Amino acid sequence: MMSETGNIPCGTAFPLPQGIHIVAKPAGPACNLNCAYCFYLEKSALYADRRDYRMSDEVLGTFIRSYIETQPTPEVEFVWQGGEPTLLGCDFFKRIIELQQPYSGTKIISNVLQTNGTLLDAEWCRFLKHNDFLVGLSLDGPEDIHDRYRLNRRGRGSFAKAFNGLQLLKHHGVQFNVMASVARETALEPLKVYDFFKEQGVEFIQFAPVVERVAGPDEGRFGLQLAGPKKTKHGDFSSQVTPWSVVPEEYGDFLIAIYEEWVRHDVGKTFVMNFEWALNAWVGNPSPVCVHARQCGQSLVIEHNGDVYGCDHYVYPQFQVGNILNDSLAGMVDVARGLGIGVGKEANLTGLCKECEVLRACQGGCPKHRFGVSPGGSLGQNYLCSGYRKFFVHIRKYLRVMGTLLENGYPAEVVMEAVKGPMLIETMPTEHINREGE
Repeated sequence: MMSETGNIPCGTAFPLPQGIHIVAKPAGPACNLNCAYCFYLEKSALYADRRDYRMSDEVLGTFIRSYIETQPTPEVEFVWQGGEPTLLGCDFFKRIIELQQPYSGTKIISNVLQTNGTLLDAEWCRFLKHNDFLVGLSLDGPEDIHDRYRLNRRGRGSFAKAFNGLQLLKHHGVQFNVMASVARETALEPLKVYDFFKEQGVEFIQFAPVVERVAGPDEGRFGLQLAGPKKTKHGDFSSQVTPWSVVPEEYGDFLIAIYEEWVRHDVGKTFVMNFEWALNAWVGNPSPVCVHARQCGQSLVIEHNGDVYGCDHYVYPQFQVGNILNDSLAGMVDVARGLGIGVGKEANLTGLCKECEVLRACQGGCPKHRFGVSPGGSLGQNYLCSGYRKFFVHIRKYLRVMGTLLENGYPAEVVMEAVKGPMLIETMPTEHINREGE
């Protein structure tokens, strides 16, 4: 099953609870893999004077105490990410459980671990099962697709070990989902990817588009090769995307192909989070994921030494908002807002976005990807705009039916019967996703 927010964070989309949300990187950018498309490995350049990225007991304890005490909600979800957090060993995570217990009080504590799965073994899985961890497994599809970019430090594919991790999680009954990155070539084989996951019994899947740009002078002075967020005034940087970045319309086609298969055979059996988010928006609920929310900026990141940044995509010196050993979490959220992280997401939409028929579902996407130019010449258009729009427009007819089913007390999977006929779906009047009054 999924976390209550319905998402495993991994550098692309973070859940949006009512309180503060923090993604912890206890091993910093350290990783046993060398994935070509990873934007976080090079963050080691920001800590060039350090050889050991292990989070100290002081930082760990201060973070856990502060995080629990600051949360206004009865449930507190810890997300442990990297880099690769399992490099720290199982004993480190046993210490996490020990530190959480005295501060939990009446609050319910849950833990999420995002991992590449290559270091998992029986001991790890027994621990994860016993402590009710939810695991996000990074797996891009079958071997030839996964190993195209997810290589180890010797330049060899990591599929065999990641797949073994998947089998171990299943064998030990650990709750997990799969995070599949969609790079340029992956987008051309949607059903090969989707069918593979179904064959392996994966019930929860999230597809994350790979979009990165080559660094400019701002990032280059820190020793980084990939670009950070740009302000809308800078211009059109669409031509500077990396060779592995997905083509926008091909990403839209990728999602459409899988959706057409899913809506006919797998609704209620396989949960593709991208589709769940779209239905959630259609029925009028706030987005549970930052990418498609009106505002973002409440999902901070804490590095191994206690440094806190405004977002996983904003781990740059100019976006550091404090350090857990010196600053309050609530205060650091305010600093992030003062830097403009997230708060301008809705205000800075282009005219094309504001008038778009699928704005309710898209909300302009992630601000980091707003480095294009709209057909009308407006700066700050999301690079993935054409793909998002293609996908959301295509699935509206299905969302309309599922929304009607839910309103009338029927489960959404009844849509699989509807698509077999000449069709309730095709004969219903067209409406926009952002209808007045919703």
